[in-house]
Amino acid sequence: MIGSHIGLLDASAWLKRFAAAIPQDGLVLDLAAGSGRHSIYLAKLGYSLLAVDRDLDVLLPLEDYSIEIAALDLEAEEWPLQGRQFSGIVVSNYLYRPHLDLLPKMLLNGGVLIYETFALGNAAFGKPSNPHFLLNPGELLALADRHGLQVLAYEDIYVDHPKPAMIQRICAVKGSLKGRIPLQFVA
Repeated sequence: MIGSHIGLLDASAWLKRFAAAIPQDGLVLDLAAGSGRHSIYLAKLGYSLLAVDRDLDVLLPLEDYSIEIAALDLEAEEWPLQGRQFSGIVVSNYLYRPHLDLLPKMLLNGGVLIYETFALGNAAFGKPSNPHFLLNPGELLALADRHGLQVLAYEDIYVDHPKPAMIQRICAVKGSLKGRIPLQFVA
C-alpha cells in the first residue's frame, strides 16, 4: 500500500507547525496525497479533505477517515481540478511546474498554501536528482509574489529527517493578514 512512501507515515513537521493557519471552513486539497499522511493528520484536526493522487488503490484507505478521494492525472494537459476552490492546499514531495501557478488561483480568500518539496542540491543526497523535480532557489517565494500571497514562513534548507535532503517550503496566505487572529504555531 505505501510503496515509495515508506518512512513517511507521519505528517511532516512543517505541516504540523502551520496546519492551524488553514481556515476550518471549506475544503482542503491534499495534492499528490500519496499514502495520505497529511490528509489523515488534517482530518483528525477536523478539516474536510479532498485527497488526490493518480493511484486509487493507495487512496482507498483514506475513506475510513471520511476523506473524499479522487484518482486524477495531475500532469494531464487539461488541469483536472479546474474551477475548484479550497480553503487550504497542501503539497509535499511533488513538483509539476506546468500547473504550479494554478494552485494560488484555487485558494479562496484567506486560504493557505502549505508546500514543501525537494530543492536544487538534493542530488548530493539521492533522488530526486533530476532538476525538473527540484525547486530552484527562491522558486516558492517567487510563486507567492506572482500571486500576491502573504508569506507566513519560508525555508530553503538541508534536513536530515526523515532522510538527508535539500528542501524548500512555504506557508502563505491568499489575501491580507490584517485582522487575522494570531496563530499559535507548534514548534
